[in-house]
Amino acid sequence: MRRQFPSPLAAIAIALLMRSVTLHGQASATAIGPGSYLSIGIAASGFQQDYGRNSIAGEAAYLDANLYRRIGVEVEVRRLNVHTEEDVKENTYLAGLKIATNPRRFRPYLKLLMGRGTIDFPFHYATGSYFVIAPSTGLDYHLRNSRFNIRVVDFQYQLWPQFSFGTLHPYGITTGISFDLLRPGFNPHGNRIHLK
Repeated sequence: MRRQFPSPLAAIAIALLMRSVTLHGQASATAIGPGSYLSIGIAASGFQQDYGRNSIAGEAAYLDANLYRRIGVEVEVRRLNVHTEEDVKENTYLAGLKIATNPRRFRPYLKLLMGRGTIDFPFHYATGSYFVIAPSTGLDYHLRNSRFNIRVVDFQYQLWPQFSFGTLHPYGITTGISFDLLRPGFNPHGNRIHLK
């Protein structure tokens, strides 16, 4: 049985069709990620303090740097010194990897932060400094055609493995607002454009 090959005209049409599909895929990929940006934010936090199992509140500041598409880093400083009992206060200074899971205006994310935590013991008896690991998840919302982002919610679970009286497990939520210091540009739908 003789094998039939497609005509030269059909082969050219198939090649052009495949090329246009490939080109379309490449063009879309450059605008999928949220792009490189740098933003700074302020926030309010409420935590369940594992030391004494009290609720505690305070403020936070964060620097969010998206380096490439969905991968970035975040640095945060948090002071929990409101609604304390017996003057017990906690501060954390954390930094780590952040991965945004959606490039649109609603951007869920995951973070793994590490750093230092300090705690003021009751009645100013002493202050301790400890290593902290803090996995987090949350949702940011980018306000269309602006440089502002709303941190709708950030849930953080902390581990203080070297704490003097056994590992601490504080956890809490944070909400805030950030401003883009560096913003390469936006496409017509309000998404950040990735610059290569």
